[in-house]
This record gives sequence, structure tokens and C-alpha cells, in this order.
Amino acid sequence: MPNNQTVLKVIGLEKSFELRKILTNVQFEIKNRERIGLVGYNGTGKTTLANLLFGRIKPDKGIIEKTNDCTIGYLTQSIDYGFNHFHKSLPSENDMLQHASQLGLNKAYKWDDVRLNHLSGGEKLKLALSMVWATKPDLLILDEPTNHLDMKGINWLVTELDKFQGPVLIISHDRHFLDKTVTRVFELENGKINFFNGNYSDYHLEKQKRTANQLHQYAVQQKQKEKIEMQMEQLKTWSEKAHRDSTKKGSGPSKRQNGFKEYHRVKAKKLDNQVKSKMKRLQNELEKNNVEKPPENVKVQFQFDDHGKRGKRIIEANRLAKSFGNRTLFQNSQFYINHGERIGLIGENGCGKSTLIKMILGEELVTEGELWKSESMKIAYLSQDVLDLPENKSAIDALGLTEKQEIFRARTLLANLGLKEQLITKAIGALSLGERTRVKLVEILMKEYDVLILDEPTNHLDLPSREQLEKTLSEFTGTLITVSHDYYFLNKLCDRLFVFEHQTIKRFEMTPEEYINKNKKSEGSKKEDLLVIENKIATVLGQLSLIDQKDSKYHQLDKEFHELLNEKRKLKG
Repeated sequence: MPNNQTVLKVIGLEKSFELRKILTNVQFEIKNRERIGLVGYNGTGKTTLANLLFGRIKPDKGIIEKTNDCTIGYLTQSIDYGFNHFHKSLPSENDMLQHASQLGLNKAYKWDDVRLNHLSGGEKLKLALSMVWATKPDLLILDEPTNHLDMKGINWLVTELDKFQGPVLIISHDRHFLDKTVTRVFELENGKINFFNGNYSDYHLEKQKRTANQLHQYAVQQKQKEKIEMQMEQLKTWSEKAHRDSTKKGSGPSKRQNGFKEYHRVKAKKLDNQVKSKMKRLQNELEKNNVEKPPENVKVQFQFDDHGKRGKRIIEANRLAKSFGNRTLFQNSQFYINHGERIGLIGENGCGKSTLIKMILGEELVTEGELWKSESMKIAYLSQDVLDLPENKSAIDALGLTEKQEIFRARTLLANLGLKEQLITKAIGALSLGERTRVKLVEILMKEYDVLILDEPTNHLDLPSREQLEKTLSEFTGTLITVSHDYYFLNKLCDRLFVFEHQTIKRFEMTPEEYINKNKKSEGSKKEDLLVIENKIATVLGQLSLIDQKDSKYHQLDKEFHELLNEKRKLKG
């Protein structure tokens, strides 16, 4: 199929839920081989649009046209997949298992129901990706495909997307991933779509330019509007005075009085017409060239309490091990956490990161060894599962608050997080996953704590919320323990790592960037050292060539020369 051929066309699409308008007259085309990122705030309708394109729900108005026999591979945002009997329903078992193996899920065909019931979020996502790829679709729709995904999985996905011959629509808030994969961006805002060329960084820059220009145009318009309104106010004042003068009783003959009144009646009428003319001019200008005020970025505010003194060491593990049946996640692991440290947990999907968190929380038992925890710790925990909130309750009811002061504070926090009043009173089942995450964040904000454990905290959060959370957590003085596959987020916040590899947990005193690039850095450092030694050798040789062998400095320089040669040989190794 030619690259410029239209694969999917949307005309006049509209969708509402209850009284909430989600999409208004949306129209666009997706051409073959296009790589499109769909971005926007939580709740703007990104997943709704994906479900409409896939055919899961029907539009209120509009048409979705697809080329003949176009099949869509749809990776849904939720990873609440059931895999107990997935062997029986594979679209293509060999293809699926081959993809799973490439993603690091070796021998998935041998997994029994016990193993399948203890899958991590990343393992579920990898199986789902493998199943989508095995259907050999013509068009891909991927809703938050990097949530829970480790670096191996992300690299696989980037490579496969590059090889994929059809078009791809990606809903994601992962800036790093969007920069690597998309060449166009569709932005959903106020029910409509804005179009941008380039990757996410290009979009972000162009968006800032457009917003700044719109803000300037809006300011110019408002000044003109104020000017006309002031003129109208002045004319109205003069008109009112003329109307008053036209009814006054003057002195002198009646003919003269009548002339005075008539003059002011004519003047008042003329001024009234001028006011109407100005009003009509203002309305015409606003109808033709009206510039809306750009929507302000949602100012998400997270306020944390960090009171009380704690002992320096709050967690310590000695020969720690955890197994499920015959499957060992980690063993013989020793590590510690001091108060105020920022620890990032990294490793492949299924290595035991979330399990370790549950052990710290007391929800999972230790298989072997010891896990000591300070009794004075107060822990706030944000889990990666946002589907455990009661769907039939409102946000306030789900939080279980009864006191007026607590309810008022919760409403304020929800508003600060971008949840408007109409969303606060709606059933949680009607909220997007990102909006549900905000409700869970409010649960944390209502507590006092000194340790914050975050398990994939940016999953489902839109970009402004991610950036604000990064900023606020950087000011948090308590202990931070984070599992995240959002590279930007983790690298900004964590300066120490627990690395899960070879069935052990190791502590590293470095940032994620330093850890990932440590081999590259060591290689670069070796080259720099070689260059320095070679320069020194050249300098020493130059000095040796200028002096006689009988000179007392000669033997000293000769010794230095041979020492430098030995260093050079060692570095070249």
C-alpha cells in the first residue's frame, strides 16, 4: 500500500456521556505508515476516541471510514487482562510466543495458572502486546503502551514499530517514547483536535509558540474591546444627560423652551444611535475575529507533610529471599535504606519490584532471611492499580470521609488536581484512569507520613500532572521509594538505585542515567586517559630529545617515559 494512501478517515465525529460533551465535530485522516501521537489532558477523550475507531462504542454523530479489510490491533490502556486460559484463545500461538520470548517472557507456553495469576503489570502488558502483534493488524492503536514496560520491552516496541508497515496511533504521556516513535501529534483539547508536525519535543515547542501568540492576540483584542466599551460608556453618559436636559423646564418663552428640549432630544437620539453602532461593531468584530483566551495549564499542587524525627536507618535486609512455589524472584540480597534517601527500583518485568514493595508494606511474607523495618515509619503508598476504587461511588464517598473539615480539604485537593466539581460528584466508573489516579493521590495527601512509596506513579497521569509531581517530589524531604519505567521521572527524582538482576537486589549509589550509561562512560573515560598519557609521552620524548644522556634529568625522564608506556599498555589491556 502506498505511504500516502488514506487508511482511516473520520468526518464530523461527536460523542457525549450523559451531559458531558467529549468530542465535537472531530475530523482527520490517517495515512499509511504514519506515526501519530495522541496527547491531551486526562479526561479529554483520548481513550474514547480509540474505542470509537476500534468499534467498541458508537458515535452520536459522524462517520468513520476504513479501507476494505483493514484490521485494527488495539492495545487497551487497562492491563486487567485474564490469562488463565490464554493458550486456548491465541490468534497465532507460534507468532505470539515468539514475540513473548523476544520481550523476555521465556517458555510462556509452560506457564500454569498459578504462574499466570502472579504476573506483574509489565508481564501482563508484554503478553497483551504479543497477542496484538500476532493478529498481524493493518493499523495499530496503542493506549499507554509503555506503562509498566521495562527498558527491554520499550526497546523491542520501538524496533517493532519501526518495522511495522501500517499506520500507528499512540496514546501516551511518555515523552521519551513519543520522541522516539512519532512524526505527527494530534492534541485533543476542549473536544476538538489540533494538529502538529514532528515528535513530542517539536509539539511542545510549537504549542508554546501558538499559546504565546494566541495570548498576545487575545490581549490585543481585549484592549480594543475595553476601548470600545469605554467609548460606549462615555456616549451613554452623554446620552443620559441629553435625555435629562430634554425634559427640563427652561425659562423664557415656550417656543424657546420647546427648541431647547428638541435640540437635546435629537442629541440624545444621535448618541443612542452611536452607542448601538459601537455595540454592533464590537459584536461583528468578535463574531468574525474572536480570539478565545488560551486555556491555562492546570496548576496541580501536591502538598506533603513531613513531621517528626526518625532514626537514620529505616529499612534493612539481610540475606532476603522471596519465592512463589518453584519460582525464585530474588535471594541472598542485602541492602538498607536511610531516612531521606531517594531510591529507584529498576529491573526487568517480573523480577520482583512490586513484590518487594508489598513485603515492605507487610502484605507479602519473607521466604528466607530478614527484612527489618523501623516501627516509627509512617508510609503512604500509591499502587499501580487504579481499578480497585468502588465504581458506583463518587470520589468523596470513595475516600470514606465524614468530617466537614476533611471533606472540604479533599474537595480543595481534588480541584487543585484538575478534577472539577461535576467530576467530583460523578461515579468513579465514569472517570478516566488518569482521573482515578488523582483520586488515589488525594488519599495519600490526606495522610501525614515520612515515607512515600510510589509504584508506577505516572501511569495514566497527563503531562502537566507528571511535571508538577516531579517538581513537588523533588522538594519532599522524607524517604522516597519509586518503581517507574518513566525514564525522565525516575532520573529527575532518584540518586540511588536498587537493581534487580540475576535473582538478587543490589544497591547502587548512582542515578538511573549514570547506571544505564556506566559502561559507555567507563569506555569514554578510558579513551580520555589514553589521550592524556599519549600527550604526556609526547612531552617527555620532546624533552629527552633536547638533553644529553649524561644530564642528571635524563634518567629521571627516561624512567617516567617507561612508566607511562606501562600505563598505556594496561589501559589498552
